[in-house]
Amino acid sequence: MNGNGSLRVWFGNGVVLSLLLALAVAFGRWQAEPWWVASPRAGGWVLAVVVMLAFVGLCAATWRRARQDRADADDADTPGDDAMLLAWASQTGFGQQLAEHTARALRDAGTAVRVLPLHRVDADVLRSHRRALFIASTTGEGDPPDHALGFTRHVLGQPMALAGLQYAVLALGDHAYERFCGFGRRLDQWLHHNGAQPMFDRIDVDAGDAGALRHWQHRLGQLAGHTAFADWSAPQYRPWRLRERRWLNPGSVGGPAYHVALVPVDARDLQWQAGDIAEIGPRHAPSAVMGWLAASGHDVTAQVEHAGETVELATLLQRSRLPEPDSARGQSAQAIANALQPLPHREYSIASLPEDGSLQLLVRQMRHPDGRLGSGSGWLTAHADVGTTLDLRIRRNLAFHPPQDDRPMILVGNGTGLAGLRAHLKARHAQGHRRNWLVFGERQREHDFHHQGEIESWLRDGHLQHLDLAFSRDGTQRVYVQDVLRARAGRLRAWIDHGAAVYVCGSLEGMAPAVDAVLRDLVGLDALEAMAADGRYRRDVY
Repeated sequence: MNGNGSLRVWFGNGVVLSLLLALAVAFGRWQAEPWWVASPRAGGWVLAVVVMLAFVGLCAATWRRARQDRADADDADTPGDDAMLLAWASQTGFGQQLAEHTARALRDAGTAVRVLPLHRVDADVLRSHRRALFIASTTGEGDPPDHALGFTRHVLGQPMALAGLQYAVLALGDHAYERFCGFGRRLDQWLHHNGAQPMFDRIDVDAGDAGALRHWQHRLGQLAGHTAFADWSAPQYRPWRLRERRWLNPGSVGGPAYHVALVPVDARDLQWQAGDIAEIGPRHAPSAVMGWLAASGHDVTAQVEHAGETVELATLLQRSRLPEPDSARGQSAQAIANALQPLPHREYSIASLPEDGSLQLLVRQMRHPDGRLGSGSGWLTAHADVGTTLDLRIRRNLAFHPPQDDRPMILVGNGTGLAGLRAHLKARHAQGHRRNWLVFGERQREHDFHHQGEIESWLRDGHLQHLDLAFSRDGTQRVYVQDVLRARAGRLRAWIDHGAAVYVCGSLEGMAPAVDAVLRDLVGLDALEAMAADGRYRRDVY
């Protein structure tokens, strides 16, 4: 329940209690001396009424004070013009709790946040912020929470110039209802329609789905430049083995990209759909752990108790956030183990189907400014030996699942975004759906045409009707996937007129907004929003 709703309930309970108290006093007086026996001894009734009125007054004063305290707290929570707005709409209190978690995580990462319930957000508030996050619950069949009805009537749906606002929406709902996440989707559409720019695509949460909430947290870490957030919700990883690793682009001017294949220890874990995400539990390089132990003065063979088992401290350190070595000097190995926090997961689009017999990824090596490999890409592409057991769990990604029919598909992506598109093309091939058009961009055709043989074979056998490529570092003029789409405007409109779905996978910076802008120009904003509402425009961008 939202905060004001809780106050209303408290106030209502106070009134009920005061009435019961009045009745108790009156009943006591009546028991002592019935009114028909002892003249008009109404003093007891008068006293009861006075007590009731006094208590009601106290409740009202307390309620007004609590409302003012909440308002004061919200206003005080405005650290400056650069603060990120975090607006929430909650019916049961779950959305408000998520807003509190979100605010705490961002503040811990050094990001200033202003938290407001949605009913306190208006045009002036929106225009006074450059970035805004919205957590929006849906009640019933697509309705807003009660306290957001005023916002819905007076703000939502009204034209408003929001071109200077960057935003993101976490939509809470339940698939059991026909208009799943209806209010959050309506809010997202209105913001987008009025010129606000999404920092990342709306995340829909089905009945508190932990995977979707972890994805929201993952995006928050990217926004705050602090990807080491500990998971709010961390279901058990499953053991998988690294079967294969192959460097795909030696000689490229871009970062090294690898084909990685994993197999589950338990074959029953070989289950997912095209569009789903692999969450990897990363680990530090063994050399980094050995260096930390040496710097902190701890024995490499030290044993500790963890989760009911005896393990080496070095093993636990490898999958945990490493504290400063100096802070660990003088502490026991067990004290260090007790204070460790696990490394947060890393997300990768799955590039294969269960029928392939392995979970395949397309991973580009990422490096920190000091040259260290990223914890996820470093573990998968360099530190883990083939045959090593890794931690992995699969997250359903409903927003990027394939169409249920044989409608045409336009698949657009760049770089390692080919992974998610490859899984969809495999699924379409298995179903015999041949109306597919792939638009793919990378740096150099000679080095970066990932899975070239497979894609060209699909084109030859008619599984791909069209293949358009954009290699930005070949030739004197740089060409990107958005340029290809604009050049193929006639075909694009014709396919969409025939019911095609557009799936975009790849970089959020550069490619995804540029493709969105081309689609707006060629198809029209209203038509594009209608496609998104119908599930015909989907994105998996990062």
